[in-house]
Amino acid sequence: MGRHSQSIDSRILSRIQAASPGQVFAPRQFLDLGSRDAIDQALSRQCRAGAIRKIARGLYDLPRDHPRFGRLAPSSDAIANALKGRDAIRLQPSGAYAANILGLSDQVPVRLVFLTDGPSRRVTVDGREIVLKRTTPLNMATAGRASGLVIQALRWLGKEHVDDRVVAKLRRHLKPEDKAVLLADAHLASGWIAAVFHQLAGTQK
Repeated sequence: MGRHSQSIDSRILSRIQAASPGQVFAPRQFLDLGSRDAIDQALSRQCRAGAIRKIARGLYDLPRDHPRFGRLAPSSDAIANALKGRDAIRLQPSGAYAANILGLSDQVPVRLVFLTDGPSRRVTVDGREIVLKRTTPLNMATAGRASGLVIQALRWLGKEHVDDRVVAKLRRHLKPEDKAVLLADAHLASGWIAAVFHQLAGTQK
């Protein structure tokens, strides 16, 4: 290994070790340090050395170890964030995953879908399929806010399944400051979901 390779290896390793265990990385996050080929080779060397772990094609993590359960799989959010890459794109959990985050479903789905304004991608890690699905600007208008999560969860449930019990669960889960966000974004939701927003915010019976 030449001096240049050693420099890339040490700089990549320093950046990785500065992160918290469980962080997931993609090669393109290190392109400021060298060519893609050099980065790929350096990451492969770090895998062989045991410093990092390859979890899927083009994805690596800094593993977390549990005293009882051993080496843990990376979180779905960490994988999704790595899939975002270096571009300034947004992600919005949707479907069953959004419902699970909000406490409306006890089951964590095997297929986790995130809406995005970036390119569509999918990857399978530890039996979970992480899907980034490109969608419309309107669907991404509330991305990253409580309103976006509630919209996606309610869409998944369907109007006929949203009753007082569901509304009560959402009220318990949402923070007080989320009410203002729901009201501000009500115009971005479909009619029946906007009505639920007002219920949650206490402006409609």
